[in-house]
Amino acid sequence: MATRAETELHWTTDPEANRLIASDGNALLIGFALDQQVPVPKAFSGPIELRRRLGHLDPGRIAATDPDELIEVFVRRPAIHRFPAAMAKRVQSLCEVIEREYSGDGARVWTEAADAADLKARLAALPGIGDMKVRSLFATIVKRLGYRPEGWEEALPGHPTLGDVDSAEALATYQAEKRAHKAAQRAAKAEATS
Repeated sequence: MATRAETELHWTTDPEANRLIASDGNALLIGFALDQQVPVPKAFSGPIELRRRLGHLDPGRIAATDPDELIEVFVRRPAIHRFPAAMAKRVQSLCEVIEREYSGDGARVWTEAADAADLKARLAALPGIGDMKVRSLFATIVKRLGYRPEGWEEALPGHPTLGDVDSAEALATYQAEKRAHKAAQRAAKAEATS
């Protein structure tokens, strides 16, 4: 079951980048793969910058690109990510799976999922998508993109995710809450080991 989808995800300062990640499943998945050890706006600006540099976001073509050439694309200033070589490899691995398993259409990961459990399993099987990203991607797919597979209500995370971000202000709030949560986790871990 689907509802109205957002035309823009408010995760960067670039409206064109925001529209791309809302409308292109490949771009959204690449953004989530890049969402590690960089701010959210940097990660989700990555897909549009990659498209500008390559002229496309075709998973089959990215998967077939010489790995050294793709690294050069990621490294070129300004670098697409803080760790451009590692992320070039991660994105290439992701694109290989999207091409092989979903015929080059990342949105099929969710549009063809049988139910919420199947969707979560499909997301978890993607390179670079760990448990926290599965929860955030699932919430985004349900809340922002309007895809609601059977069982979605019970499967939604009970904590804030990027799926709750619907404006630049909400992004700032989300990022502040995420930093506070991580700091509390570090403090609890330090206390437990002392």
